[in-house]
Amino acid sequence: MNVQLLETNRDNWEQVIALKVHDEQNNFVASNLYSLVQAKYQPECKPLAIYDDCLLVGFLMYVIPTAEQNDYWIYRLMIDQNHQKKGYGKIAMQQIIELIKQDKDYNKIYISFEPSNYVAKTLYERLGFVSTDEIDGGEIIYVLNY
Repeated sequence: MNVQLLETNRDNWEQVIALKVHDEQNNFVASNLYSLVQAKYQPECKPLAIYDDCLLVGFLMYVIPTAEQNDYWIYRLMIDQNHQKKGYGKIAMQQIIELIKQDKDYNKIYISFEPSNYVAKTLYERLGFVSTDEIDGGEIIYVLNY
């Protein structure tokens, strides 16, 4: 595997919005179309396409710190239904964590997820995230301290 996180841009945005999760996963993550619109109007949101070589397999969006939100957040992670269970989510998460860690002014990354999303919970815990015992908008908040 040669997984890369690449900028979502004018050349790939339509392919990114065409990515889909399984029907039973639709309530776990906002659509990529919504995320790209959000990134347009919230420039602190950084949308990234997840590629394996030239094959688009998923989407990730993280948020850089601002005056209103003074920590890094990972807002979205989705792997297309045709590419799940191949390790792409884990590798993409490891890469975004390492990218964020390069900013030495911060030492926390937050993420949230639906309580019934056990796959996400397991992945995030394996990567070192722990519960903050907080819930926001019905989602459990986890943090990675580094």
